[in-house]
Amino acid sequence: MRAVMTVCLALGLAATVARAESVAPMPVPAPRAAVPGDAPAGAAGSAPQTDPQAAPQVEPQAAPQAEPQADAQADAPVGPVTKLPLPRYVSLRSSRINVRRGPGQVYRIDWVFRRAGLPVRIVDEYGDWRRIVDADDAGGWVYHSLLSGRRTVLITSPMAELRDEPAATAPVAARAEQGVVARLIDCEPDWCEIEAGDVSGWVRKDALWGVEPGETLPD
Repeated sequence: MRAVMTVCLALGLAATVARAESVAPMPVPAPRAAVPGDAPAGAAGSAPQTDPQAAPQVEPQAAPQAEPQADAQADAPVGPVTKLPLPRYVSLRSSRINVRRGPGQVYRIDWVFRRAGLPVRIVDEYGDWRRIVDADDAGGWVYHSLLSGRRTVLITSPMAELRDEPAATAPVAARAEQGVVARLIDCEPDWCEIEAGDVSGWVRKDALWGVEPGETLPD
């Protein structure tokens, strides 16, 4: 009988979807570009926090306006800065990323992400800052260089089966526990090929977070 490997959180990954509170959690603002007049942290007389990450100081400024694109589809919104699709999925580049209430170092830190490679969703842009959310819809603003275009996914089902082919009848090559982060290799309408450590296989898309329901890869 063929042995089936189980990929668990001990596979070089953090024990949880790490989202540690740096300060008392506050409500995440609605997805919009911040504009002058929003009250940054420290406005009540206390000095703003110093970011331990070496991102350059960015002061709030007038939000850039998206230029009209003649060939852009009306149902395909793009970011006002990058002109890339919004929303879109990326991953965390670092194992410590400060998540701020607004797009600048003058805003307080609401969260600290502590899991490199975790998939997140960009929902807004402002200058060099991106507003992101995770699988729990929690997040805030991070500096753009702390994000990577490398696509990853999060296992959301209690135990996902990795199969040799994108079919329910294909042999099971391995199983992955809920919370495992894997690299996204390929996607068909209902299945995605993923890789975690030295294990790879096809998983049903509804067992993953980090890819759109109708998305196929490569484009």
